[in-house]
Amino acid sequence: MELSIVEETPKKLVFEVKGQGHTLCNILKSKLWANKHVKIATYNIAHPLVGVPRMTIETDGEAKPRKVVTDAAESLRKDVAELKQELKKFRW
Repeated sequence: MELSIVEETPKKLVFEVKGQGHTLCNILKSKLWANKHVKIATYNIAHPLVGVPRMTIETDGEAKPRKVVTDAAESLRKDVAELKQELKKFRW
């Protein structure tokens, strides 16, 4: 996965997520919406076969967009770690 910043202002961050698709972008978007300072959290893939997801995050200015994304990613990491622990209880 490779991240590229496309646009950044004090309230807005637009970045591309090369090597990923709807799975990661949807769950990250959901995590972003859980933050009360997020006003816009969305992504777009111009073409499903060759497009690179482009995430757009806009805040109310109380929180910096990079911090909001970092917090959402950390929350997602914790959820995945918890799921991994639960799955270890099963015999596959």
